[in-house]
Amino acid sequence: MSHSKTIPITELPQADASTLVDRAELERQVQAMYRSVARDPQAPRHFETGRGLALRLGYPESLLDSVPADAVASFAGVGYHLDLAALQPGDRVLDLGSGSGTDAFCAGALVGEQGRVVGVDFTDAQVAKAQSLGARDGIRNVEFVEAGIDDLPFDDAAFDVVISNGVVNLSPVKQLVFAEAGRVLRPGGRLAISDILSSSPLKEATRRNTELWAACIAGAIPTSAYLDELVAAGFAITARRRNMYRFLSERAREACRTYGVESTTVSATREES
Repeated sequence: MSHSKTIPITELPQADASTLVDRAELERQVQAMYRSVARDPQAPRHFETGRGLALRLGYPESLLDSVPADAVASFAGVGYHLDLAALQPGDRVLDLGSGSGTDAFCAGALVGEQGRVVGVDFTDAQVAKAQSLGARDGIRNVEFVEAGIDDLPFDDAAFDVVISNGVVNLSPVKQLVFAEAGRVLRPGGRLAISDILSSSPLKEATRRNTELWAACIAGAIPTSAYLDELVAAGFAITARRRNMYRFLSERAREACRTYGVESTTVSATREES
């Protein structure tokens, strides 16, 4: 008779929680949460949404004015990173976990008609909303694809820049997400991510809670582990800063106090070789 081994939390790679959570259940919880964000952005949650949040995080008002207001209403990001992405006219940009499209539409405004932006999300309602808003407003340089961020349907070196906002923490296989980001970036390409990280490892009971995963808390890993995984995927870190972000519920705030959970923005470049 064989026996499966229970791996202590201290022995698990912090970027890989696939043995801790039921991935199908986690994806169901995350998709349910973000379908709700797309359809009812004002409903009470552990986290904020909308234009006021985006402005407080540092999004220029003029940039938000250039994208569909209904997309901004469902904005659920955790930081501002487009300045560090240093988007240029003509850039090819990939947005991992694009939601209802705020960051992708912002990027589209910055790269201009000669640029191209692709948003990827695995929540059907988010993709449908973003596609509908883009078509309604005649935005031709931004498109949205339904897919997982750890298995991207794009060729190697297809993009100049990869961006993401509050999404990688939702994945139990972060090392695969970073590997895919590195694969689709051209050598020397840029990455800019805002995400929820921690100062210490979360307890196993917390990391097994799929509801807290969907709320952007239980998937947080220590900043050092996060940066190590980026380096392992072939990135050179160029900048890191803390964001003025806050959770709303007391349960979420308690987790933040216990584990030092906070929003961080990181930029990096894809190494040439």
